[in-house]
Amino acid sequence: MMYIDGASKGNPGPSGIGIVINDNDNRQVGKVSLYIGIKTNNVAEYTALLHALKIAIYFKTKALKIRTDSELVVKQLNGEYKVNNENIRPLYSQAINLKKKINNCKIEHVTRNFNDKADYLAKRASEMKK
Repeated sequence: MMYIDGASKGNPGPSGIGIVINDNDNRQVGKVSLYIGIKTNNVAEYTALLHALKIAIYFKTKALKIRTDSELVVKQLNGEYKVNNENIRPLYSQAINLKKKINNCKIEHVTRNFNDKADYLAKRASEMKK
């Protein structure tokens, strides 16, 4: 299971992503905190998702739950919301293609209080301007 988040200071502004990687017993086994440049919050959220999917593919993950507090990302990927933003469309397409490479991949919405570790990592990364 992975918890993901993206953060932007300014929207657009300095941005970061946070990923918390847990094993099947829900113990944390890894984390990512990465500065990604000047981005919007939604681009940061999608960037976190793309990194999480790439990590899962690299480790040949067979089943994966990704949890995010971004309702937009979840509803777009589940077909409930259209992708209207031109900057999001290529990220959305890439996410759909990567998701197909994992047999059983679910992306779920959680409230912020269940995503606090990924949120902390993303916010910390957004403050790490190069």
